[in-house]
Amino acid sequence: MINMRTRHALGTSTLVLALASLSLSCSGSPGTTSSDGKSPVPDIRKAASAPATEEPPAPSTAEPTPGVEKVRNAFAGLQATYNDGCTTPGNCEYFLGRVLDELSSLDGAMKADPQGLGHFKEPLAWIAKLRTGLGDDSSFENLKKHQALLTGTRDKINAWMQGHPEDYR
Repeated sequence: MINMRTRHALGTSTLVLALASLSLSCSGSPGTTSSDGKSPVPDIRKAASAPATEEPPAPSTAEPTPGVEKVRNAFAGLQATYNDGCTTPGNCEYFLGRVLDELSSLDGAMKADPQGLGHFKEPLAWIAKLRTGLGDDSSFENLKKHQALLTGTRDKINAWMQGHPEDYR
């Protein structure tokens, strides 16, 4: 019969051996190469980060189209433009371009949202009106000319979204 001290020593020895084996199998000496002549480290990292072999979950009907932001995320980006403006010298071009980009992202997110176009009818109409006003010209000169339309559209959408907290919380 094995006493407790022997059992503990055997358990510890087994653990140490297992860890040593694992360590040796994961590391190689600096000059070690795999059969293809490359370092084995990338292969190990690739294998460790490889996805599981189980089937991915079926797409949810409550999620927007892959690659399109959710409305709440796009709205957060639009709200972040309130911390910026054309008051800082040299920042106006960046600011106006960013407002346009954030409105475009929100437009795409609303169009892809499972609630449908009807739910976002007003904000989508305001963005369409902005696009009509800007035309195909997103140059700084044109954005500066339509600055009031850009920031006004942002402000109307912000007010509308505040009345629809379920869309961004």
